[in-house]
Amino acid sequence: MTTVTEEQIDELLGRFVTDLGATISAGNVLIGDKLGFYRALAEAGPLTPRELAVYTDTAERYVREWLPGQAAGGYIRFDESTGQYSLTEAQALAFADPAGLVLPGAFQLAVACLADEPAILDAFRTGRGVAWGDHHPDVFTGCERFFRPGYVANLVTSWIPAIPGLPQQLEAGLRVADVGCGLGPSTRILAGTYPASTVRGFDAHPASIELAREAAAEAGLAERCDFAVARAQDFPGTGYGLVTTFDCLHDMGDPVGAARHIRDALAEDGIWLIVEPFAEDSVAENLNPVGRVYYSFSTFLCVPHAISEGADDALGNQAGEAPVRSIVEAAGFRTFRRAAQTPFNIVYEARA
Repeated sequence: MTTVTEEQIDELLGRFVTDLGATISAGNVLIGDKLGFYRALAEAGPLTPRELAVYTDTAERYVREWLPGQAAGGYIRFDESTGQYSLTEAQALAFADPAGLVLPGAFQLAVACLADEPAILDAFRTGRGVAWGDHHPDVFTGCERFFRPGYVANLVTSWIPAIPGLPQQLEAGLRVADVGCGLGPSTRILAGTYPASTVRGFDAHPASIELAREAAAEAGLAERCDFAVARAQDFPGTGYGLVTTFDCLHDMGDPVGAARHIRDALAEDGIWLIVEPFAEDSVAENLNPVGRVYYSFSTFLCVPHAISEGADDALGNQAGEAPVRSIVEAAGFRTFRRAAQTPFNIVYEARA
């Protein structure tokens, strides 16, 4: 018989305590985000619990419980000598700066996924899908906040320059289709950076398209980009110099059909820029913290949506490079290569 050692139990309990703390802390991160606690600490800190409560017009007793929980998680800093709490520059960038890492957005997405647990449980039992539009509304806005910082940091500075000649083509002016654009963060970045290019965002979810239009108007980009409700398999237009799909190919029920339509929509020698979550080709290689995050989100979001669109064997967001290559080759593209990568994404280039 196998003997379970005390060390093995202690290691497992250590993981459990960390995970349980992170799970319940997610709700507290959202509270701090919505009530402006992080912004207040960045603007006026260091602050005592009473001072933070006054600054944010909230109840001191609740604030006095919230603060040490965040400090215990390393998200804010506590000075025992003064009883005050503050943010380091890194913590402020991550939690308080709307142009920073926006980590609360990731927690918003995760908590919204958990709210959909009954639907996902039913999907496990029945094999049915759950369409993107059937999720909790915070999934849509949380997803945009989750992905946008990565696009801001990488799209113009490293991903596009990794495609030979593409920056110059965009600067001169290209017709661009951003397919599966969601709330349009990538669309806005392209339109704002390359004013000579015409950028159209397409998504099958009407509510996301409406929010994308509002965000573009707020950013003063409504004249540079427009949005329409359309699927990847039938979005309108031809002669595009560039088609982009950001973190969405794996969500599609018919990715090969989408790839074929993208090829037909491209101009001669047009480029398909494919950005997918980082993943290796084998499960064993993906058993790491990033893989854990992605597999978990994929269980709640990616696989259910692809099944809702008729996928026989949904890709999931940890499919890796080999299935993407197979999709591109099945669609008749001439070339395919990995152009760039970050710890969270892989960028592929395919040419018609």
